[in-house]
Amino acid sequence: MEQQPAISDYAFLSDSRSGALVGKDGSVDWWCPHRFDGASVFGRLLDPGAGHFTLTPVGVGGPGYRMERAYLPDSLVLRTVHHTPQGSVAVTDALAAEVGARAHELGKNSPAVLIRVVQGLSGRVRMALDFVPRPEYGLLTPYLHEQPDGSVLAGAGPVVLVLRADDLDLRADVDRVSHEFEISAGQVIGMDVAFGEAYGSPPARMEPLTALAETTQAWQAFRDTHIYKGRYPQLVRHSATVLTGLTYSRSGAVAAALTSSLPEQVGGDRNYDYRYSWLRDFSLTMRALWVAACPDETTRLFAWATRSIGRFGDEPVPVLFGLEGERDISEHHCDHLRGYRDSRPVRVGNDAWRQRQLDVPGEVMSAVWRLRDYLGARFEGELQEMVLGLAEQVAATWRLPDRGIWETRDEERHYVSSKVSCWLALDRAVGLADRLGDRADPRRWAAVRDEIRDTVLREGWNERIGAFTGAFGSPELDASVLAMPVARFLPATDPRMRSTIEMVERDLGTESGLLRRWTTDPAGFLLCSFWLVECLVMAGEPKRAEALFERVIGFSNDVGLFSEQIDLTTGAQLGNTPQALSHIGLINAAWRLTEPDSF
Repeated sequence: MEQQPAISDYAFLSDSRSGALVGKDGSVDWWCPHRFDGASVFGRLLDPGAGHFTLTPVGVGGPGYRMERAYLPDSLVLRTVHHTPQGSVAVTDALAAEVGARAHELGKNSPAVLIRVVQGLSGRVRMALDFVPRPEYGLLTPYLHEQPDGSVLAGAGPVVLVLRADDLDLRADVDRVSHEFEISAGQVIGMDVAFGEAYGSPPARMEPLTALAETTQAWQAFRDTHIYKGRYPQLVRHSATVLTGLTYSRSGAVAAALTSSLPEQVGGDRNYDYRYSWLRDFSLTMRALWVAACPDETTRLFAWATRSIGRFGDEPVPVLFGLEGERDISEHHCDHLRGYRDSRPVRVGNDAWRQRQLDVPGEVMSAVWRLRDYLGARFEGELQEMVLGLAEQVAATWRLPDRGIWETRDEERHYVSSKVSCWLALDRAVGLADRLGDRADPRRWAAVRDEIRDTVLREGWNERIGAFTGAFGSPELDASVLAMPVARFLPATDPRMRSTIEMVERDLGTESGLLRRWTTDPAGFLLCSFWLVECLVMAGEPKRAEALFERVIGFSNDVGLFSEQIDLTTGAQLGNTPQALSHIGLINAAWRLTEPDSF
């Protein structure tokens, strides 16, 4: 069996409704056109037979061939240049924006159209097109129908796809469209794949060159509204663009990643669906968007969270929601899919929504605190109910064990990072009490807050190891404790915190500079590595922090994308991609290097 491409081979396309991955070989191997967490129509990422759309020179990878690619400035429009012995050709790929969309209109009415434009640069190059749609994660093989206008319609189940190409005589085979054509210097051929619903609106019809120009302008106009004045501006702007690409524009929710079931370890079973929005990541996301000067995104994300949480009952606040606020996203396995490089199971849905994770209220309250000056001198209605409900829930439940921020699927524990987040929730509630009306109880909240702090300092500290460990009474280190100084629970210069940072760096760090989450973690976790950068800055070691930052950013792929983790032996990217938390970590670490006392 042919080896699947490396995760780092993929570039990310987005219309802020859905996303696609296109490999260095010119193959679109992942596209869920309905929305980020919808079913794929191209799913070769997770199984060779689950569909793809390849557009590439004949003989790609052979003698004399080389490739270079980059995003057009401040966009997720990808331009790939193929150099062959016969000549050079550029392929520009994008998911189309609505015609006329600019700045914050991006994605609100996306037409669900994949654009591919081929431009001859020199010589005469023979190109190969292979269109193999397989809707419903590869379960469906569509009927293909040649249309009078030269397009090909693919229909199966609820899905309709239409493939069009300028000046090409496309012919449908039984289950695919395979076509070869030549392109000369100066020649341009546009093509597109438009998605529609069998019993809904028909697929949009767009002129590829016009749509490509409109989409590029929409992205660039969006970035022009955001001004970042810190260090590493190009990296921060690009990571902010990636976060925009992961934002489901209709609601403002940020998907944790584009993909499902890319493994934490090749051949392993820790393969999860990350195409949802985690409240666990809420404060970090808000902070990153704030740093990158994206105020509209922060307020929309906050409004989505308030609506999604709804009224409080006895159940804990869910850790994640669907992109439009769906609560039940129960998990199932796609047993017909082989998985990325035979890493099974392939999961759709994520049962972490059922877990108790006590850190969630703290993340939300921290976000409220950050936006407090924009939310008014007195909170009313749903906002008031949410803040009061979160405070009371923390006060009532902080002594319980939970699953922790890494969402372990074994027994619950008293995780230090979760207790710190409980402290954070009540600390922020006390600070917001004068905006919450007569039901606010800052004196009681402050007493519980202080009790939590005393408990963490007593039970979380392991004198024998000389560090705060992952859970009360545990000898195991956990990189999540690096969030303690970031949350202002304890200064990084405190002797206990300083010792913890040193121990975490010593026992969980690697020669590459990457940090694992725990000692048995098989890979480096990028967010933790960026947390360590922040901790070193706050501990008064900016030069070491900068050197570490420079090493960690070197693990991005050739178009500046990060997955979740990095293989410690090969340096290969692992886990779902592009991973929002990794890009969030980069933005926040860059700002910490710019303003050490920020946040």
